Amino acid sequence: MDEEFSGTSGDVAERGLRYTKDQLEQLLEQTEEYVRENPARSMAYALIAGFILNRLPIGRILGAITRLIFIAFKPAILAYGATKLYHAAQGEE
Repeated sequence: MDEEFSGTSGDVAERGLRYTKDQLEQLLEQTEEYVRENPARSMAYALIAGFILNRLPIGRILGAITRLIFIAFKPAILAYGATKLYHAAQGEE
């Protein structure tokens, strides 16, 4: 019975992947077509988007997240080591 479900979930995953690829290809084709028809407007949109993304504090946000991950990483390694040591001590008994 598990094989039945795993087979269908694999089919669903493949269909989902195929659908996503098709949608992405269609979006890219539409984008290329729009840019070819309206090159000046496309450049203006790209400049505006670049300016807005440049002004957003994305770098600071990503830097803060990275620092938080590294701060949380040290206690996680300590807990992992303590768990391994505990399991090793339990195995000797």
